[in-house]
Amino acid sequence: MSARREHPRAMRNRAAQDPEPLAAPGWGKVALEARAPAELGAGLLSLLIAHRLPRGDGQPVVVFPGLAASDTSTLLLRQFARRLGYPGYGWAQGFNVGPRHGVLAGCRERVLEIAEKYGRKVSLVGWSLGGVYAREVAKLHPDLVRQVITLGSPFAGHPRATNAYPLFRLLSGHRADDPRLIERLHEPPPVPSTSIYSRSDGVVHWRCSVQRQGRGVENIEVSASHFGIGFNPLALYAVADRLAQAEGRWRPFRREGLHGVFFRGPQAG
Repeated sequence: MSARREHPRAMRNRAAQDPEPLAAPGWGKVALEARAPAELGAGLLSLLIAHRLPRGDGQPVVVFPGLAASDTSTLLLRQFARRLGYPGYGWAQGFNVGPRHGVLAGCRERVLEIAEKYGRKVSLVGWSLGGVYAREVAKLHPDLVRQVITLGSPFAGHPRATNAYPLFRLLSGHRADDPRLIERLHEPPPVPSTSIYSRSDGVVHWRCSVQRQGRGVENIEVSASHFGIGFNPLALYAVADRLAQAEGRWRPFRREGLHGVFFRGPQAG
């Protein structure tokens, strides 16, 4: 017996309502995650030349780790910030097991603590899921946050477009697939926001890290793995350049000259 054919209009309607238009990165990109140790080595070398990179006015920086990671994973990022003259702090909540009760409140308290200590706004840097927290804190407390920089963070698209979704569900107990939640997470914070991402990310589909166009919003593409983007020299340079922006006079990342070769945007290619 032949299978019943679906009416073309019904197929179009179903496609328009499909909440999962993106697929998680395939095995080819997953295999490229093997370059992360090399990126770590290159990141350690970057510490030696940090004094040659753009520098700002020394605002405090709080770095949020990715899923199943702790402040240990962001040690190089925080040391890099300190080499540039920024007091760098971790999120101080142990391992990131997803949005369990009290996690976002803990993030808010940490940012408030650092902002009060220095009497000025704090720049937030978030790696993967940590970037989602950073963006949400900035939405809740734009008066405390100077800017947000995310690294391979899945704030756009369906959570199943990441290979980390099964682990996320296991650790957090959440599905995170409510269309209203997905839409809310995609909204950029009301402060300058930079998303650094890689098309060859083996964990998060790169389009899940692309922000909608708007004032004070930008996307910077680098060639990096997901597990190594926080060590990758190109990503570190972009972080340094963004942290060096003067408060109240933020400007988009420039791509003239060699910048255009190493750094791209989602409209390119």
